Amino acid sequence: MSVCVASAAETVACERTTMATGITPAELMSRAGTRAAGEILDRRSDRLDHGASIFVGSGNNGGDGWVVAESLCRAGIITNVIEVAPPRSPECTKARVAAISAGATVGERADEQLIVDALLGTGSSGAPRGEIAAAIARIAERRAEGAYVIAVDVPSGLDATTGAREGAAVADLTLTFGTVKRGQLISRGNCGNIVALDIGLADDELMMSLPVLVDRNWVSARIPPIPLDAHKGIRKRLSVVGGGSGMAGATILCGEGALRSGIGLLRIVAAEANAVAIHSAIPAALFQKWPSSAAELEKLAASADVIAIGPGLGSSLQARDLVERILSSWSGPVVIDADGLNVFAGDLDSLAELLGKRPAIITPHPVEMGRLIGLSTEDVLANRFDAGTETAKKLGCAVLLKGTPTVIFSPDGSRLVSASGTAALATGGSGDVLTGIASTLLAQMLDARRTPAESAACAAFIHGRAAELCAFVRGTTLDDILAALPAAWNEPSPEPRAGVLAEVSLHS
Repeated sequence: MSVCVASAAETVACERTTMATGITPAELMSRAGTRAAGEILDRRSDRLDHGASIFVGSGNNGGDGWVVAESLCRAGIITNVIEVAPPRSPECTKARVAAISAGATVGERADEQLIVDALLGTGSSGAPRGEIAAAIARIAERRAEGAYVIAVDVPSGLDATTGAREGAAVADLTLTFGTVKRGQLISRGNCGNIVALDIGLADDELMMSLPVLVDRNWVSARIPPIPLDAHKGIRKRLSVVGGGSGMAGATILCGEGALRSGIGLLRIVAAEANAVAIHSAIPAALFQKWPSSAAELEKLAASADVIAIGPGLGSSLQARDLVERILSSWSGPVVIDADGLNVFAGDLDSLAELLGKRPAIITPHPVEMGRLIGLSTEDVLANRFDAGTETAKKLGCAVLLKGTPTVIFSPDGSRLVSASGTAALATGGSGDVLTGIASTLLAQMLDARRTPAESAACAAFIHGRAAELCAFVRGTTLDDILAALPAAWNEPSPEPRAGVLAEVSLHS
C-alpha cells in the first residue's frame, strides 16, 4: 500500500472526508492513539522499564496523547502525563478521563527514558509560545539527558506544510497518521525516523491526487530483472553527451553511475581533448568526439537506445547548438541534466518543441529549475511539491526536481516523492551519477511499459539509498556512493508490517 505526501490543509481535508463517511472524531482519535501506542510497544519496549512521560496539549494532538497513555497503562506501563493545557473538545476530555481511569498519573517524574510529544499537531503553525514553548524546551532537555523522544504526528512546533521549525521539538521517532507530511520530509532532521500509520483515511479523489511516497517495495515492484541470458543489447545502449574542455569528470561520473546500474553499452561523447582522461578513467566506455557533421550525428543516433545530455557540457552558444542538433536528429528517449538545461534558461518553448513529446526526463536542481522557468531559487524551494507541474505538462516529460525531498512530476499531473539520501549527496558530481542511473532505467524500463516518471523516481530512490548505505557523511565521496550501488540495487524488500503504510529512516 502506497502512502501519500500531504500538506496540513490536505491532511485535514482527508480527515474530514473520512468523517463524512460516518467515522466520528473520537473514533479517528482512538485509532491514531491506539496505533501509536502499539508502535511504541513494538519498537521501543527497551525504553519502558521506568515508564513513559507524555506531554499533551489542549487540541486533538493532545487527545491522541491521552489515548496513547490509556493504551500504555493497559499494557502495564507506568505512564505519567504532563498536561500543559486542559482539553478543549469533548473527544479530548473523554480520552483524558479514560486514561486516568486506566491508571495514568498527571505529573512528570525524572527517571523515564521515553518521552512522547503530543503537544501540537498537524494543524499548528507559527512559533510556539508560553507554556507550550516551555514544554518543548523541557522535552529538549530530557532528550539531551538521554531520553528517547517520540512525536505524535509531528514534532511540536514543526510546520507540517513548510517544514519551518522555529522553536520546534526534535524527535528520534515520529509516528504520523494516514499521510506523510510535506514538512516532515523537508525537515527530516527534526523528525528522526518517520513511520506512517494507517488510521483508515478514506481513499477519495483528493487522496488519489496527492504525491505518492516512493519506498523500497514500490521500486522493487517496478525495476525489471536482468534475464540470465541477457546480452548488452538487452541491457541497452547509452550515449552520454557532455564533457566540455576541462570537464571530463562529469561525463565519467555519469558513465560510472550507468555502469553500476546495469547498462549494457556505454558511449561517452565529449570534447576531443577529453579522450585520454575518459579512456583512462572508464575503459569500459567507447569514446566519440562531439559530432560536427550529419554523418557523425547519424552514428550517434544509431548507437544509442537513450541519450543523456548535459553533464559538463558548458553553457556556451556552441553547447546550445550541439544540444539542438542532437535533439533534432534523434527522436528517441533522452535525459537532460545540468548544462543541457542551462542552455535553455528562460526558453522553455524551444526545449518543448525539440523534445516533441518523446519519452524524456529532465533532472534540474532548484537553481537550474529556477533558471529554466524564470523563478528565484527561493520560490522553487518554497513550492517544491508543485513547482514542476506545469513544466512537466508543457514539456511533455518527467521533471525530477532534486532536493530534500526529491519530487518527480509527470505530464499527467501526478507526482512521486523520494525521501532517500543523506547530505553525502550534497557534493559536486552527485547529480551526474543520478543522470547515469536515470538514463539506464529509462532505457530498460520502457520495454516494461513503465513511464519516464517511474524510471526517474526509481533512480532517485536508489541514488539516495546508496548514500544511506555509506557509514558516514563526512569522509564519504562519490566513489563510496558508486561502490554502494550494487548493495542498493540488490537489497531485499522489507516485509510489510500490519498497520504501517511507510517508513522513512533518518541517516545522518
